[in-house]
Parts: sequence; C-alpha cells; structure tokens
Amino acid sequence: MNETFAIGLMSGTSLDGIDLVYVYFKNDDYKNFKILHAETIPYSKEWKQLLQNAIFSDTTTLQQLDVTYGRFLGEILNNFISNYKIAKIDFIASHGHTILHQPEKGITLQIGSGAEIAKITKQKVVCDFRTQDLQLGGQGAPLVPIGDELLFSEYDFCVNLGGFSNVSYHKDNTRIAFDICPVNIVLNFYANKIGLEYDASGKIASEGKINEVLFEKLNELEFYQQTPPKSLGLEWVQKNMFPLIDELETDVPSILRTFVAHIALQISKVIYKNDKVLITGGGVFNTFLMDEIRQYSNAQIVLPSKELIDYKEALIFAFLGLLKIHNKINCLKSVTGASKDHSSGVIFYP
Repeated sequence: MNETFAIGLMSGTSLDGIDLVYVYFKNDDYKNFKILHAETIPYSKEWKQLLQNAIFSDTTTLQQLDVTYGRFLGEILNNFISNYKIAKIDFIASHGHTILHQPEKGITLQIGSGAEIAKITKQKVVCDFRTQDLQLGGQGAPLVPIGDELLFSEYDFCVNLGGFSNVSYHKDNTRIAFDICPVNIVLNFYANKIGLEYDASGKIASEGKINEVLFEKLNELEFYQQTPPKSLGLEWVQKNMFPLIDELETDVPSILRTFVAHIALQISKVIYKNDKVLITGGGVFNTFLMDEIRQYSNAQIVLPSKELIDYKEALIFAFLGLLKIHNKINCLKSVTGASKDHSSGVIFYP
C-alpha cells in the first residue's frame, strides 16, 4: 500500500467552526499530498455557548460533553463522507476541541470521544494527540511543527494566525516552535461586544487609535520574555489580557487597533526581514493585520492557496494520524519540551 486516504478534523479555539479535509498522501513521499475535499461546518449558537462555557464545568459534565460532542462529530463526518461520496478512508484523525490547556499543571483536555466517532462512522479513528506528551513532561503543544518539518520545509518560518499565532522554524538542526501571542481569540472577543462575529478585513481596527500605554503594557507581559517551549491557552488570556485591556481602554476600535499593532510587533520579533514566511490560518483574511505584519517585519510573506490557508491545520492532523498509524515520530521534544520524541495519539476501532 503506497497511498493513504484520510480525513483530518480540527476545531480551533476561536470557535469559527469544524474544519474537515479529505486528503491523499503518498506513503514514500509525504510532500506528495493533495487535499481532495475540504469544508468548514460552522457551530450553532447552542454549541458555541456549550463549548465556551465548558471551561467552568465539573468533571461529570465534561465527561458527558466528551461523549455528546464525539457523537456530534461522528454525525458531521458521516454527512461529509456522504455529501462528497467518499469511498476510500484508511482512518479519521481528530484533534477534538480544546477545553483546558494548563501544561504547567500537567492538564490538557480535548473533548470529542474517539470511541464514539469510531462507532458512528464505522472507521478507524486516531485522536488525543496531546496527553502522552504531557505525561512525558512536555507542553502538549504545538503539534503542527512535524508537518511544517516534513511537508513545508522550503520556508524559513511557518506562522499560523488562528485563535493564537504560533510559529515553527528550523534552527541548528532542530525544529523550534511555540505560541507567539493571542490573535483572533482577543480580536473576535471585542468585535462580539459591538455585535459582530469578527472584524472583517480589520476595517474597525483601522479606524481606531493606538493606546500607547496599553500597547506598552501588553508588550511587557511576562510570557513574551520567556524562552520556548511555551504555549498559550484561553485561561491565560482571561487572566492576563482581558483585565488589562478593560482597565486601560473602553473604545472597541482603539482596542482592536492597539491589539493589531501588538500582534504585528510580537510576530516581527520572531520572523526577520528577507526570510521566506508561510502564513496560514483565518487571520490571513484580516488584510489590515497582514499589512501591519508586513510593515513591522519586512519579511517575504508567502500566502498559499485559500485551501491551504483555511485547512493547513486539519491537513496536518490527518498527517499526524498517518505517522501514528505507521508508528513514526509525530511529536518533537525540541518543540514541546518532552523528555523524548515520540509517536502520540490513541487509536480507536469501530
């Protein structure tokens, strides 16, 4: 068998929906891949609220949500498979949805029961890609860099702009990767306050004024002084960012304007001018943010096809599943801080 057909499934922290890709890989040349079908299923209001508030739930409620959400993903997958008349599937790889991520306490929780997905879709399922890494002393994140290393090695830097921005790059024969700063998780939160899902193209941010005091205080946050490996979660934003922003600025356009400058500055500290940078993720469609990143960094920014901008993470989760099934390394200690490189994930059979 020299080829693999898989479905990758991803739900990001910004809750804009569930990304699904049906992808083909050549087993002896991973760079020879093709996204055959891709779709984003938006969340209903009810699911959005459930997932947003899950962080405050007790253990029993979370266990029930894990099963209910797994069934929900199973149904979505079945619809995807029948809509595109997909006949050949070697496995499904699901990232699930992150509810808790506190690596310093050894806690990470992605819901979406693999057993339920396998039962409903009648397919082999690979999921729970983070837990093993935490048990090995790692951050359990980021997971995408092995994909950057093996599928996108022609770029100096791979940056993703989603709920958070993260980066991965090759340095001294090692893959380095970490979360840079929050992006849509903050921008969307404040856009919601004025009745918008998000600030389309960064139009509202472009009309605001930079609050210099807030800008300075954001850039002084301790996380930015830490060396990698390091990763961010919603809890960190709720504790460290929202109170700071709310204390220093109430005008939403000015909050957005200041935060866009903050993102651009933090990213420019990581990527350098003349470097070839692949940028993907929903934040790419915020043209104002992209202009600011270009201005602050002077790097050669490469935007791939819309398909790759939208679905690179889901594609890489399919790839992580492929590596797990072949028992190959899919989690790098240089990235997560774990005690060793390892093949992470749990396989469920129908």
